[in-house]
Parts: sequence; structure tokens; C-alpha cells
Amino acid sequence: MPNISEIANYAKESAGKLGIKKFDIYGSTADGTSVQVDQGEPKQVKASNLSGVTVRVWNEDNTMGVTSTTDVDPKGLELALKTAYEASFFGVKENVPDFSPESTVPLDNSSHDKAPQAPVSDLIESLLAAEKEVLAAHSAIIGVPYNSLSQRDFDRFYLNSDGAMRTESGSTSSIFLYSKTEEDGKKPRSGGAFRISKGLDHLDINGCIKETAEKTISHLNYEKIKTGKYRVVFSPDAFLSLLGAFSNLFNAQSILDKQSLSTPDDLGKEIAVPLLSVYDDALHPANIGAETFDGEGTPTRKVSLIENGVLTGFLHSAGTAKRMNAQPTGNANIGAKVSVSPNFYHVFAAAPGEVELSLETAENVVFIDELQALHAGVKALQGSFSLPFDGWLVNKGVKTSIESATVAGDFLEVLKSITFIEKEPELTPGGVCPKIWVDELSITGD
Repeated sequence: MPNISEIANYAKESAGKLGIKKFDIYGSTADGTSVQVDQGEPKQVKASNLSGVTVRVWNEDNTMGVTSTTDVDPKGLELALKTAYEASFFGVKENVPDFSPESTVPLDNSSHDKAPQAPVSDLIESLLAAEKEVLAAHSAIIGVPYNSLSQRDFDRFYLNSDGAMRTESGSTSSIFLYSKTEEDGKKPRSGGAFRISKGLDHLDINGCIKETAEKTISHLNYEKIKTGKYRVVFSPDAFLSLLGAFSNLFNAQSILDKQSLSTPDDLGKEIAVPLLSVYDDALHPANIGAETFDGEGTPTRKVSLIENGVLTGFLHSAGTAKRMNAQPTGNANIGAKVSVSPNFYHVFAAAPGEVELSLETAENVVFIDELQALHAGVKALQGSFSLPFDGWLVNKGVKTSIESATVAGDFLEVLKSITFIEKEPELTPGGVCPKIWVDELSITGD
């Protein structure tokens, strides 16, 4: 992909030729390599180079057209601008998207550091060694059917006809391991783990191996659980999965479309226990590959969503912010429509809890490690969920794997039933979060 200055010059020249006065362009490119192995042999090696730009053009009547292309040479950009201009005459006439008022605000934290890409042979060697260690951890572990070691370089940019010009680059490297067991007369059990860092040199592969093996082994001796109400502890990953499933609670576009559990008047309302605070913080130090601007060029930032149990903010694009008399928050994605999505959750205890709880001393507690079937078991507009999960029944530090069970409840009631938030946060793909203790939830066993 040409550099941003060249693209900006091509775009200005083409727009001048076509008589287009107002346009913006968002683009990205990702250059990645990933490997998979199977029983000591390389299974798959994938290399990809994905790039594309989204072009938006406004006509004299201020309606807008959008087109996407992977061709960013002068001819490709000219064609994209022309197509978007022609499409603009069929654009919506109400709540027409506009430039973000913050698209030209200077960025002081944009990163352009890339980690050196490791040879594919190093990726395969590292993953084969990881698979071997997991298999050696216990005789019942017969395979690691799902595994991946990948690295990716990315570049992003945004520019518009008002002079906005932003660019950033970065790298990520990640490993995923998911093992499976087989024992006579027993159901197959499994466990997995994930790690991410800027580059392969700093990737905690050993930590991922250890967690995968420990989880898998801990599920070998499983028992049925009696149906009933239990105190539940959500792992960081499980709680953020649930939070993500009900993210319409904070999504300004969903609220305006009346597809949310919130209304504009809910700001300032207590929706959770005072113990809980939730931020959307794209720039959190733990966010590997953090984005410093969104698809509209708005700088990303820390957004307070819940503060001491009180709903304090929504996630906005430039359009939703204008309609709700707020500021854009850097959460917009542009395309045929502008959508809003969270960047990186930061969940923490707003204040020390009145009680200190521990899995080492608690009795008859269900520890949920991973929620499943979120696509089917969540009613996002009703707030209810009924989800299968992987987890353990914990009694004074002794963990007994649960054969199979579902957890059901109402998300807003869960927020009001939190009794303890542990201090130690953990990094997950969706954010940082500690373990969350909830007073009582319905668990249905087999």
C-alpha cells in the first residue's frame, strides 16, 4: 500500500478532477503469518496480506455515498471517489454522517513501532514444542486439536478534505492452545488458554502451555452438579463475554435505534452495586495493538461507562454524539453505515469490598471459566441469558469439574448481585478484568 501522503495527494487530485469538495478515506493493511500443528507435524501455514480503504463522499446537497476498494493507486482512488459520489445521490437524508469534530485534533500517542517478524520455521518449532509439552503433561491428553501461533503487522490511516491526516502502525503476536482428553468410560474433556504480546520474543508461551495443561487435567475427574441456586464466581474471560453480549447497554447507536437495555435518560442511574466500575479504555497499557483513532479519525480515549455502580457514559460515533448532545468517544467503525463498538474493557473494584472472599475458603461455589453458545443463549434486548459453561464446583480450595451445566439469569440483576471483585486483574482478548463474585445464580445440571 502506498504511504498516506501519496494516498492523500492522489485523493486530492482525483477529487479536484471530479469536482468533489468533501470526502474522507479510512484504510488499513495487515500482513500476517499463522501456523498450526498436529501430532508433531506442521498442519497449516498461512500468510495473508489484507488491505482496503473505505471512501465516503458528500455531494452539494450534503447527502453521502460510500464505497470500498483494495485498489489505492491513482486510478483506483479516482474510481472509488467517482462511485461514492454517484452513490451519494441515493444516500439517506436524515441524520447524515459528517466529519468528526475531533478528526483534526492532534494525536500525541500514535505509535509506529513494529516488532521484527520471526521466520515461519521459528513459529512452527515453537508451536511443535508447545504441543509436545501439553501432550506430555498427562497420559489422558491425546491431542491439541485447536492450536495457532500467529504474528501480524498492521498499518491504519484516516484522512479527509478538511486536512485531517492520521496514521499508526504496530505488531501483535499470539498463541492459542486447546487440548482434548480420552479415557475409557469417560467423556472427553478439554481446556484452553491464550496469550498475546507485541512480538514473539515476549510471548508467554510457557504460561499458555501451563494453563492449558492445568485446566485440562482439572477437568478429568468430573461430577454432575445438582440443579439449584449457587454463589457464582466468573473468570475474567467469562464476565467480559457476558458484558460484551449485553454491550447494547452502552452503545449510543443501539440506544437511538431503541435496540438497547438503556435509554438516553438512564445516565446517572444506579445500574450495579457501588463496588463496580467499568471503563472502555482503548489506550490501556495492557491493550496490545491499541488503536489511537477510530474509523472517523476521532482520537480514542478512556470512557467511563459505570462508575461506582452508576451508569456514567455511552460509546459514541460523531453522528450519535451530535444527536445526543455529547462528545464522540472514538468508537466508530465506518462502512455502508457507521456502527459503534467497544474497544477494550477495563473492569475493576471502585472501592474495597466490605468482605474479602477467596476460593481457598469458600464453600460450594461454582467457578465459571468459559461461557459457551453466546450466539444462541443470550436475549440481548431482554437482558436474559441461559448458557452452557465449563467450570468447577469449589469447596475450600478443592475444585471438582462440573460434567455439564448451564447458568441462567438476568444481566442487570447480575450487576446488582455482585458481592466481591478480586484485586488481581487478568488480560483477556476483550480487556482486563479480575474475578467477579455474584451472590446467587441458577445452575441447571444434567
